[in-house]
Amino acid sequence: MGPTVAIAHDYLTQRGGAERVVLTMLEAFPDATLYTTLYDPESTYPEFRDARIVTSALDRFGPLRRHHRAALPLLAAASSRLRVDADVTVVSSSGWAHGFDISGRRLVYCHNPARWLYQADDYLGGSSSRARTGRLALALGAPPLRRWDRRAAVRADRYLANSTTVRDRIKAAYGIDADVVPPPHGVDASAEQEPVPELVPWEGLGFSLVVSRLLPYKNVDKVVEAFADLPDRLVIVGHGPEEQRLRARLGPRMRLVSSLTDAQLRWVYAHAVQLVAPSLEDFGLTPLEAAAFGRPTLALRAGGYLDTIVEGRTGLFFERSEPGAIRRALEEAARTSWSTTALADHAARFTAAPFAARLRDEVTLLTGPDL
Repeated sequence: MGPTVAIAHDYLTQRGGAERVVLTMLEAFPDATLYTTLYDPESTYPEFRDARIVTSALDRFGPLRRHHRAALPLLAAASSRLRVDADVTVVSSSGWAHGFDISGRRLVYCHNPARWLYQADDYLGGSSSRARTGRLALALGAPPLRRWDRRAAVRADRYLANSTTVRDRIKAAYGIDADVVPPPHGVDASAEQEPVPELVPWEGLGFSLVVSRLLPYKNVDKVVEAFADLPDRLVIVGHGPEEQRLRARLGPRMRLVSSLTDAQLRWVYAHAVQLVAPSLEDFGLTPLEAAAFGRPTLALRAGGYLDTIVEGRTGLFFERSEPGAIRRALEEAARTSWSTTALADHAARFTAAPFAARLRDEVTLLTGPDL
């Protein structure tokens, strides 16, 4: 019998790129138990229902499962007490899972060092009273959390980063040299599609698309402002704390939809003209999803998008997430011809099979060849 493998992830309370990566980890290690602080089956991907999941004591409190950000003051303590018994644990972390009480070797796949500790202004965004309150709370709590976070980081046996931007942040935060291993995109362009009822009237007319969690630092409001005076249609797919504020600003040619099934998301990508990606991302995942459907991306020239967009071939960049810069990119895109074959070929480089194989190779290096 070979070494045992476990998987650890911060919390399973939403649908996003990090959660898709965990699903690929489970495919790579189908016998692994998955450890996480909070698990809400209703708000994350249904495939997790098939996994063997162990949660922290915090998971007994239903409101925290539905609002994981409210648990932030408690997560360090809960993470430190979550015991993981395995020969090697593959850790999917954005700030908490690398601090679990892990008995064996640790292979950390880092999506980003804790954003609320190292990029707090980007994370909170804006100048609202809520943002100011958040900054004050973080200013008071950050020093001990940083000490906890850095102690957790240096216990890892091996660190992997999902992009060159995150690799540089890991070095700055922890002094650790990490190899870059891009994650796979999780959208199968050949799979079944399901129309989204609110968008069916726009079928065949084309629209620009934003796919994002609705948080201040995602800059979705800048896209809404850019489209305010344009005849073009805009679809936003996402949910989060900014949803009500964004809905109040939508014009007649804009729609915001959330809680889509995978089949509905595929339909939206297939009927879009292009993706608009305005945020500073750790890894540029959505441009790969769009490319799988032959759709280009207009993105902020920063962060993970630099790893996943080939300028002029799979997308264009704008220099700042400001309405004027976004509009100029839209004008340039309208004059640009795109090859759907080139776009799909680019997306095919970032698929699940090579990612899973790399993880298995990394685990073998830590445990020996008997896995």
